[in-house]
Amino acid sequence: MQIVIDPSAILAVLLQEPERDALVAATASGVLIASASTPWEIGNGLVAGLRRRRLRAEDVAAAWASFEQIPLRLVEVDVARALRVAADFDLYAYDAYVLQVALSRAAPLLTLDQVLARAAQRAGVALLEV
Repeated sequence: MQIVIDPSAILAVLLQEPERDALVAATASGVLIASASTPWEIGNGLVAGLRRRRLRAEDVAAAWASFEQIPLRLVEVDVARALRVAADFDLYAYDAYVLQVALSRAAPLLTLDQVLARAAQRAGVALLEV
């Protein structure tokens, strides 16, 4: 089964957040699909943690090395459609990219972002619960 995974869920795994084990279990038997923008979003999230002094440079390097080991299929996004999704559901572009991938693949979404989860439900996208 294909599972669209949001960067919020990936970062929770990489940074050993409390949801980590549930997220790993929820994705164990699936093929992980993500927006092509995901590596940039992960990098941005790691740098944000560094700038806020929640992470050290070594933590960022280790998390990135772990990210590179995740078997993730990056999917190009139809930006024009994603922008319509953003307008329809009042989302930021990066969230709309994720939702557009889930819509185009008719695949369930795994996210920890409640705004994105609510938009996905309104759009008719199935959510994986953790």
